Amino acid sequence: MKVFLAFVKKEFYHIFRDKRTLLVLFGMPFAQLILFGYAITTEVSNASIAVYNQSPGQFSEQLIDKLVSSDFFTVSNRIASQSEILETFRQNKAKLVIIIPPDFENKFSRNEAEIQLIADGSDPNLATILGSSANRIIQSWMNELLKSKGANLSMNTIIPEVRWHYNPELKSVAMFVPGVVTIILMLVSAMLTSISITREKELGTIEILYVSPLKPVLIIIGKVVPFAMLSILNAIFILVMAYVIFNVPVNGSIALLLMESMLFILTALSLGVFISTVAASQQTALMLSLFALMLPTILLSGFIFPISNMPWPLQIISNIIPAKWFLIIIKTIMLKGLGIVYIWKETLILLGMTLGLIALSIRKFKIRLQ
Repeated sequence: MKVFLAFVKKEFYHIFRDKRTLLVLFGMPFAQLILFGYAITTEVSNASIAVYNQSPGQFSEQLIDKLVSSDFFTVSNRIASQSEILETFRQNKAKLVIIIPPDFENKFSRNEAEIQLIADGSDPNLATILGSSANRIIQSWMNELLKSKGANLSMNTIIPEVRWHYNPELKSVAMFVPGVVTIILMLVSAMLTSISITREKELGTIEILYVSPLKPVLIIIGKVVPFAMLSILNAIFILVMAYVIFNVPVNGSIALLLMESMLFILTALSLGVFISTVAASQQTALMLSLFALMLPTILLSGFIFPISNMPWPLQIISNIIPAKWFLIIIKTIMLKGLGIVYIWKETLILLGMTLGLIALSIRKFKIRLQ
């Protein structure tokens, strides 16, 4: 028994000395708890909405105040004309527009008032949440008004008319296809690249590259080119299958979509190269790729859960997730049919990330050469 207890004690020592084991044992559950606990939510918090009030008056302003005071919504824009609604969606200034029609004040007393809600259907989950939340607040406001002035007013509850722009049928496939493209390109490109380079480390062949006449930048480019070509073919295959099977069209420029996809692939590949420079083995590279990329890409990119609903620390962290910016780009091109004018900021962010990761990777290679 003493021998067995000594053996168990020795195993504890091994576990506590291995930082990777401790990271998996304690770090991963903690990270998953934080991400799943705060990122996975269907509650609305300070969502940006726009208001087109064509009948300024007591009741319409009370309704707007009720929406804002609920802490669910923030009025980010006051629209002055019908033409501004589409531009608001194009510039992502708001995901929901509340339209109060003319003569709302007079019709309100005659039980004829109507309200229209227009949501950005490029994100069906968020559009549904915003529409139902706004409807619930409007109903609550009506109930409070009926209780306080029921003796003077005779009216039925207003049922808002809800419409979805860009995705009138609110098909969930319009959300999942861009998200799946983003996740596949990120995980496959980064993971395969990191494993490919760390494999050469384990086999010892990386030392041959270090003493070869090739410069570090050429070594990195040589490793990236094959995966870049295969990844762009993978992206084309996914988009074609999405159109053939799920009837998801590309409303914008196909050439622009392919160029943006290539940029995102380069970002993912450069991230994979950087992971390979800090990972000593294929197992470590695989763990880093899955742990550092899969969960953040799925949870913090806005693919499934709206980023605006998350706590501000996670919103800040989401800004360093490349998938977040590419998801905005691919939705803008595929679903909204817009051009580079509306996605140039996201494009520059991805370009900056790519150049930064490549510079860090080259520096790590140079350190190995010294």
